Amino acid sequence: MIIKNNSSIQHLFLALSIIFFSNCDSNIKHREFSSLIIKDVVKDSTLNVRAIDFNDEYLFYGSQDHFAKINLNEQVRIDLDKFEISQEGDNQKFTIEKEDGSFMHFRAVEIAGENIFTMSIENPARIYKLHRKSTTPRLVYEENHPKAFYDAMAFWNENEGLAIGDPTEDCMSILITRDSGENWQKLSCDLLPKTEDGEAAFAASDTNIAIVGDHTWIATSGKKSRVLYSSDKGKSWEIFNTPIIQGKPTTGLYSIDFYDQNHGFGIGGDYTSPEDNKKNKVITNNGGKTWKVVAENKAPGYRSCVQYIPNSEAKALVAVGFEGISYSKDAGENWIQLSDESFYTLKFINESEAFAAGKGRISKLIFY
Repeated sequence: MIIKNNSSIQHLFLALSIIFFSNCDSNIKHREFSSLIIKDVVKDSTLNVRAIDFNDEYLFYGSQDHFAKINLNEQVRIDLDKFEISQEGDNQKFTIEKEDGSFMHFRAVEIAGENIFTMSIENPARIYKLHRKSTTPRLVYEENHPKAFYDAMAFWNENEGLAIGDPTEDCMSILITRDSGENWQKLSCDLLPKTEDGEAAFAASDTNIAIVGDHTWIATSGKKSRVLYSSDKGKSWEIFNTPIIQGKPTTGLYSIDFYDQNHGFGIGGDYTSPEDNKKNKVITNNGGKTWKVVAENKAPGYRSCVQYIPNSEAKALVAVGFEGISYSKDAGENWIQLSDESFYTLKFINESEAFAAGKGRISKLIFY
């Protein structure tokens, strides 16, 4: 059942009551969900959002021709038609034009401490840094290469982070920063496992990197779909095979998440055959060393993002894609469809709320 903004007061009161009492105790165990409320925060038909991040003050997103910072405390509902290129209040929208007159496309964003980072996908690949109080993003990395295509970024802490992209040589492209994003170094292929034919990654949801403490997992995809692993914040790497569907440029892992350093989940499939649910969901209980298929030939099919629900003891998951929102209470063995609404990515705020984004919208999801 889906409840939107015009839903009954009775259902809304029930959902908000659950959220209120859940938030009163941070140690409370996960409550099973059967419904959700979808409240649009940003709605604009021109949006194509595959990356979001947020803190207590701001929601930050990347889209097909701009990135933006929204003050969450200033207003809840925003009409982007009212935005100007310059700052409007404490909401900011940035477009960056390339030499050919087109605009840079951003599919990775990350908030690290006092700074916000965003990364464009194609040649020239660029990373911009924006202090949370600044109105001027700074270019901190640029790579010019005909094969450059960057997919996702994540940070271990406010000083150290990484970005990943498709191979320009015979390894995945991995950038590392150790100085709050002021400088980024591309790792030599001598330090990384070699890619196989047709192995790359997808810029589908900015969730093909997972970090727990110093541990890092990166999902590759395509004709070969594996998991790169580092136990020491990117200083050394190894790679593990997965049984996820693979063999075509459009197959493989699209998203990966880890609840702790042992329990992880990956989802994907083939976006050109979204109903196909064969070998598109995999799980690990030993830190990614081995993976097994779960929910074989069961819905959902293709999904672009999966996330563990906080404080669920590695049992509860939500997956989103352009064919809906799916929920599992038993570590991915069984799923229910909570909504047919289309989203590409999501991140949890707490045990019962998440921000989700996709084509034409960014929304708050309230589960109950």
